[in-house]
Amino acid sequence: MIIEKNISKYIIFAEDPLTHALHRIGENKHGVVFVLTFKGVLIGILSDGDFRRWLLASHQTDFTLPVSVAMNQHFTVLPETATNDQIAALFSERIKFIPLVDGQGRMVALASAQATLMTIGNRPIADDAPAFLIAEIGNNHNGSLELAMRLIDAAAAAGADCIKFQMRDLQSMYRTSDQGEKSEDLGAQYTLDLLTRFQLRNDELFQAFDYCKQLGIPPLCTPWDVASLHALERYGMEAYKVASADLTNHALLNAICKTRKPILCSTGMSTESEINDAIQLLRRNSTQFVLLHCNSTYPAPFKDIHLNYLKRLKGLSGGGVVGYSGHERGIHVAVAAVAIGARVIEKHFTLDRNMEGNDHRISLLPDEFREMVQGIRAVEQSFGTTEARKVTQGEMMNREVLAKSILAAKPIRTGDIIAATHLEIRSPGKGLPPYRWHELVGRVAKRDFAPGDFFYPSDLASQEVVPRPYRFDRPFGIPVRYHDIEAMIPKSNFDLLEFHLSYNDLNLDPARHLNPAGYDLDFVVHSPELFANDHIMNLCSDDPAYRDRSIQELQRVIDVTRQLKRYFKRATTPLIIINAGGFSLDSFLPKEVRQEKYRLIASALATVDRQGVEIIPQTMPPFPWHFGGQRYHNLFMEAEDIVTFCRQHQQRICLDISHSKLVATHFQVPFSLFMEQVAPFTAHLHLVDAAGVDGEGLQIGEGEIDFAMVAEKLKHLAPQASFIPEIWQGHKNDGEGFWIALERLESYFRP
Repeated sequence: MIIEKNISKYIIFAEDPLTHALHRIGENKHGVVFVLTFKGVLIGILSDGDFRRWLLASHQTDFTLPVSVAMNQHFTVLPETATNDQIAALFSERIKFIPLVDGQGRMVALASAQATLMTIGNRPIADDAPAFLIAEIGNNHNGSLELAMRLIDAAAAAGADCIKFQMRDLQSMYRTSDQGEKSEDLGAQYTLDLLTRFQLRNDELFQAFDYCKQLGIPPLCTPWDVASLHALERYGMEAYKVASADLTNHALLNAICKTRKPILCSTGMSTESEINDAIQLLRRNSTQFVLLHCNSTYPAPFKDIHLNYLKRLKGLSGGGVVGYSGHERGIHVAVAAVAIGARVIEKHFTLDRNMEGNDHRISLLPDEFREMVQGIRAVEQSFGTTEARKVTQGEMMNREVLAKSILAAKPIRTGDIIAATHLEIRSPGKGLPPYRWHELVGRVAKRDFAPGDFFYPSDLASQEVVPRPYRFDRPFGIPVRYHDIEAMIPKSNFDLLEFHLSYNDLNLDPARHLNPAGYDLDFVVHSPELFANDHIMNLCSDDPAYRDRSIQELQRVIDVTRQLKRYFKRATTPLIIINAGGFSLDSFLPKEVRQEKYRLIASALATVDRQGVEIIPQTMPPFPWHFGGQRYHNLFMEAEDIVTFCRQHQQRICLDISHSKLVATHFQVPFSLFMEQVAPFTAHLHLVDAAGVDGEGLQIGEGEIDFAMVAEKLKHLAPQASFIPEIWQGHKNDGEGFWIALERLESYFRP
């Protein structure tokens, strides 16, 4: 049984609409909410079952009606003074939750038959949640409220989930003596001297707590005595930390349990039997708790930390969440603790390790704390799942370059029986992998093969997709290269072609590859991103020489585009798609840095001669793939930045649906909202599916994009924007991926 006072996730007001109640039921994951008046009086409950029964009885579908119309007014309730035994006696197969009310009928706590999700500041503390990272300021403010505020700012900027302080009532804590401090041992004298000089008054601590909340970060505090606990309760502290020194102080522990707030308990300086005694006390009080493994020496020697004890601690707590409170040097032990199961991390935090006070010397500086946060979040991302292994997008790119395929070793004609002598294995991995060799041998060839031609999955399929004329509500085309343009044009009724140029293509003479009579088509140019000597276009590089070269390469692309224009009869002002730059290697850039880079891009675009063409930056994914590895992107991702840039510089963009869906997923923004904001500035589209935060370039219908929604938004907000299906490796097997995409897109974008 658990009794908790942090009940906001379980309550709803009688006048709130049913939609709010359903959202809250889903949010708390326990299938029930408790209905209160605005004065907090409990008047009903609404469970999943209550809602279904109301639907069946009323035949209503208006979920804007107030919760009060569907709530159940017959429920079990007890006064807050009820004993644990009285509460436990009422639990049954039907009754899993019992609200506790005060003398005025106001709900003040909730008793649960089983453990419920612990939260602090709306952050879940659970094995399947990200680690809760606490910056322990403690007394490192050295008695200065101004320094405390600076520490809070620095901890928030470094990525702390919570900021913790300590409160002591020295008069009630320390024994009195005629000799005062002089009668104590030297260590106690030193500690008491520091505490006397470096205490914040309670009202100053409350100001610090309020400032944490203003920044959106929950404060936490360790009460070292009952007087401090009462002061923190008057303030309204939502959870407590128990110091290692007080794990054996059962009187204080009992007092904190009676608050019905979640408790984090450090276990340093305690034997296992003492830890077990504390666990039994916490369970008797039906308290939500997390045990933090800890070694209380400052700094703790690495050999004495015994991180593997985390596993035993979890067993002692009955499988509950465990964490780590570290006093060792550096960040690596804390990162390792998360890797082996810690879901709460506490590390001391300071601005200067040379300040007076023992805690400063074992504290992390802001940059170190930030590095710890980044390391922990990277480890958490690496956990992944236990599901069957899948090849990632980056691996697919490298597999194509490094792996091998089955190729034709000699000519094969349509209708021939494929024999082993017809086949060979060579790099690259563009076609069927070698393990599918036996599926080809003995099969009737569906098409002609020249020596060196790849075999593809369609060569094993019973049906194949054949290109045909398509009908869309906007101009459409496909990506092409110089070498395949003549083969691709007759396959369908394209309005345009999008040239995907390589840096080598910039050196070619278009006259040697294009029909001198020209084409009754429009065209778009996708500028190379990679140039000779591993130069990636970056119009906002901090290196002036690197940036200048990017500008020069862009000018070359513009010059080639002007040459191409004479071959395309529908071309007026050709579009040039660019990846303008702004990626970083290890983390996202701060907002102020991003704004400066946008300024540099605008300056670069103003530098080139754009007469007769229109340059449109492409929307970018959060984690682009470069050379088969992943980077971080920073520009032309978030809708607000894109809209601001377009308005300031009279600019349009190429909206890559796949890239932008990944951005929306990563930043947890509704993709429909992103579309509403960015679509009006769209000149051209890349239509392609996406999954997760880095699965780009997927075939239509094989990812997570709602193309019906996309089509509806584009119909009203970007009706003239042209598109291509930007399917990764869609050109293989004579454009098979493009034809599949166009077949599927036609149902959404019909005129």
